[in-house]
Amino acid sequence: MAKKGTTTSATASPEADAPAKPYTVLARRYRSRDFSEVVGQEPIARTLQNAIQTNRTAHAYLFCGTRGVGKTSMARIFARALNRDSALSESEAIGDAILRGEDLDVIEIDGASNRGIDDARDLIAGAGLAPSRGKYRIYIIDEVHMLTTPAFNALLKTMEEPPSHVKFILCTTEPHKVPQTIQSRCQRFDFRNIPTKQIAEHLGAVAKGEGVEVTEDVLLSIARLANGSMRDGLSLLDRLLASASGRIDAVVLEQVFGLPDDQILLDIVDACVCERIGDALTHGARLLERGSGVEQALELLAERFRWILVACAVGIDSDLLEVAASMRDRVGRIAAQTDAAACAHAIALCDATGRNARGSSAPRALYDACVARIALSTRFAGGASLLAGGGSDSKKAVDPAARAATGPATSSAASSTQVSTQVSTQASTQASTQVSAQASARAPVPVPVAAPAPAAVSSRPFAAEPKSQSTPPVKPVVAAGQLAAVAPAADIDELRVRLAQVAARSPRDGAMSEQIEIVDFSGDCVRVALVDNGSGQYLATNPDPIRTLLSRAAGRPLRVTLDLSRLRQQSDAPRALQADDPSVRNDPLVRRAAELLDATVIAVVPRFAEESEKPTEAEPGETKSADDAIPTDEPVSYETMEFDQFD
Repeated sequence: MAKKGTTTSATASPEADAPAKPYTVLARRYRSRDFSEVVGQEPIARTLQNAIQTNRTAHAYLFCGTRGVGKTSMARIFARALNRDSALSESEAIGDAILRGEDLDVIEIDGASNRGIDDARDLIAGAGLAPSRGKYRIYIIDEVHMLTTPAFNALLKTMEEPPSHVKFILCTTEPHKVPQTIQSRCQRFDFRNIPTKQIAEHLGAVAKGEGVEVTEDVLLSIARLANGSMRDGLSLLDRLLASASGRIDAVVLEQVFGLPDDQILLDIVDACVCERIGDALTHGARLLERGSGVEQALELLAERFRWILVACAVGIDSDLLEVAASMRDRVGRIAAQTDAAACAHAIALCDATGRNARGSSAPRALYDACVARIALSTRFAGGASLLAGGGSDSKKAVDPAARAATGPATSSAASSTQVSTQVSTQASTQASTQVSAQASARAPVPVPVAAPAPAAVSSRPFAAEPKSQSTPPVKPVVAAGQLAAVAPAADIDELRVRLAQVAARSPRDGAMSEQIEIVDFSGDCVRVALVDNGSGQYLATNPDPIRTLLSRAAGRPLRVTLDLSRLRQQSDAPRALQADDPSVRNDPLVRRAAELLDATVIAVVPRFAEESEKPTEAEPGETKSADDAIPTDEPVSYETMEFDQFD
């Protein structure tokens, strides 16, 4: 029953009975319709437009690029421009039909579902037909790399010499799978990934057209997720528009995509930069509690450290910094407290930890350890010294006030130049004793100066520290590849001292220095005697490591002459046995071999006594005969025995 004062109608309005208009996704509704509307591929659009204007269009084109960068859209726009004739009354209708993919003269073929030889034959047969209302009969083959080899072979002749009214436009995401015989018949255009900034600007225009307000940071986040694909960006924006109405901010973005607010990520970065390890772990836990996985969290942290890296290197106003204007000030403040080297170290650490976390049974532990390692990075090694190839003996000594005054770029340069080193008394004493002992064991030379020991570890990983006033800076020993940084050695004694210093820095160099002894040093020539302590024979045939080591110690390239007299003296000492020694011929093993082979010993080559083979132990359950026993009191083994075998 109707209420009093109201009227009812038995028939519904026409608007209520009309079916709802089907929704068209943004990627289709906002597709480019003309060369002037193309986003991100302007050079290709300009080239194709000029080709039409100058009548230089080829018969076949190959459009290559990742998904969603505009290959098919460009093919339709190009086909529309080719077949659209302003003299025809139905020119606009033809153009609209081509853009919708409904024109009879523009045939779009899916290479994934029409990939066989029969489909290729049908295409060739249709190519002979004249266009119905346009100027050209145009074939757009999408995902052309999916065609079979027989289909490609069938198209070769037609694509090389097609009818004058036929054009081919091939699109592919994997051009390396297209045969070279096909590629050589096409003009190839490589579509680039669309820059993040251009995607964000286009998404903002689309959102404005839809009557929805989207914040700048959300647009940039969507553009980064699109990873160079405009279609992916429009699809992501479509999801956001369906989940909210009126205004889309970071809260909606986190609810729909699980992307955390950038402020939380910057809180972690800020805590790491200021060495607040407790705050860094707390904010890191908040990030995981909001739904981010360990790998995703590390990727996001690496991206935020890249922001700081860019701000340190080129400033916050650079186009390289893809950050909303509301966050640039905070990024600049964080960048003023660190340098580019430390940020690069943090990015590499996040990447390595993310790869290790994929197969780890405790990814959370790796995540926390990564955050703590970044916050305490210079307790392991300074960020700048890591990239410069130095050890932990360098630390930054830059005044924070001076860094803030000069800006991120200049403060980064200052932090890399103002370096001081500290040497502990105990480490210096130990290094001096070790180097002196090595030098005195070879030749009576003066006691060498102690090599600088690793410096005292800094307790400030990112923040700058003042220079130490208690210990004067000590010039570090030159590293490999830095020969020009030290004065050349003047005499043999100084060369021995420097060799001991260089050898103390590396176990490998130390082991090599024990095999050599400097005998003479004049100009650029040095004579070295090899001591047979195990590697002398190898170094005698491979002297390059010795030359490199001595050149580093001398501070300039040297020519090395090897003295092998000691090797020969030591090698000749054990050779007491001669080929005609009766004890060799009467050896039980030799006699047994001669009996088995029915042969006579004609020559014996003795081996060094210290290299003689020891008798092998019998395996459990295995017995040895008396004839197989090798006497253990024989000091010489036989490397080579020549037998004269009789028939």
